[in-house]
Amino acid sequence: MRRKDREIIEKKQIEEFIAKEQIIRVGFYDEGDVYIVPVNYGYIYNNSKYTFFFHGAKAGRKYELTKSEPKVGFEIDGKYELTGGDVACEYSCKFQSIIGTGKLTLIEDKSEKVIGLNAIMRQTTGRSNWDYDDSMLEVVAVFKLEVEKLSCKGK
Repeated sequence: MRRKDREIIEKKQIEEFIAKEQIIRVGFYDEGDVYIVPVNYGYIYNNSKYTFFFHGAKAGRKYELTKSEPKVGFEIDGKYELTGGDVACEYSCKFQSIIGTGKLTLIEDKSEKVIGLNAIMRQTTGRSNWDYDDSMLEVVAVFKLEVEKLSCKGK
């Protein structure tokens, strides 16, 4: 990180930020193109490692890229606040962001899908104990992003 004065390394501060935000952007490499998709997420923090979950259809570009190119980048940002000035160059902003890389896989096991879906629901609703129809679990794709590298920055 170029601006070490903006690096956030305190685990509690990083955890609080991830717990508050709602959208993760996942970046795929697609045969010379970059494809970035914003999705709602849930996560589990265990043994000092983050695992993010999101869901979608069992079809489409995101689904196919997960099967063929599982190495991805990701980004979460928030806490944005514009700070003003008397001239244009005095304007700036406060923010916090996380970037990282990881391996993305599709979850096939129903019990593991439930874990991922409950993590997503906890993130979006605050409640993590849900029931899912077998028919629903059969048709939904649940994506699991195991973080390999992560850095956090704020101003």
